[in-house]
Amino acid sequence: MSRRAWRAFRRNRLALVGAVVVLMLGLAALLAPWIAPHDPLRGSLRDRLKPPGYRGSAGSYLLGTDALGRDVLSRILHGGRVSVTLGLFVVGVSITVGVTLGLVSAYVGGFLDTLLGRVVDVLLSFPYLVLAIALMGFLGPGFLNLVVALAFKEWVIAYRIVRSETIALKHATFVEASRALGASPFRILFRHLLLNVLPGAAVVATLRVGWIVLMEASLSFLGLGIQPPQPSWGVIIADGRDLLFRAWWISTFPGIAIFLFVLGINLLGEGLRDALDPRLATERIPE
Repeated sequence: MSRRAWRAFRRNRLALVGAVVVLMLGLAALLAPWIAPHDPLRGSLRDRLKPPGYRGSAGSYLLGTDALGRDVLSRILHGGRVSVTLGLFVVGVSITVGVTLGLVSAYVGGFLDTLLGRVVDVLLSFPYLVLAIALMGFLGPGFLNLVVALAFKEWVIAYRIVRSETIALKHATFVEASRALGASPFRILFRHLLLNVLPGAAVVATLRVGWIVLMEASLSFLGLGIQPPQPSWGVIIADGRDLLFRAWWISTFPGIAIFLFVLGINLLGEGLRDALDPRLATERIPE
């Protein structure tokens, strides 16, 4: 990040708040094995459905326990590792594929650009969640299958933005000068054009992490994503859906964790967007 961009980002207080929230939740998830007070998979029927602040024979339960006597706080911390890791993994794969295909498609043009354009149009015609449900129904539950199902359409977001940026830049003066000096297409693509589209791609990547976390929670809530007893934020919410009036804390606290993480990601992403590439400030990121 350049000094100008850093100064612009630092002046955005909401973006700083978002960065702090994301950093705190990310660190809590990363350090879960060391800071979680209890084993997230081990329960005690003697301590089942205890409210927040309950102190049992095995210690205190700050956020209460679930129907199997498992510590809700420990499950949220470990569940954050799964949800956030999945979000970063899916976005990392999707951004890599989308940026590469967007660069090559826009620069080469012709049949390749037309073919990829039709593929993107077909994928965008399907609602994201419906397509993910269909793929998970075909592939079966599991972490890797969830990555495939979510990345199957996710790459088109980066593809469209990078392609439009590359089309606008490929006839720029600095590109024509490099071509006149004998630079290879590979060098022009990944030495000149890539560096100019990366800010926009970085902004998109940041914003999409929150969206993927929401999608994982939705699929896991429906029983198509991460499978119990492995905790994720969506799994924990699903565990308490039948006990909302008796044990509201089981679903409420992981829901708050998702809300804070997605809010923080959105604030951080919008701050990065305004700092790195003000041209994106009026554009809407498609879903």
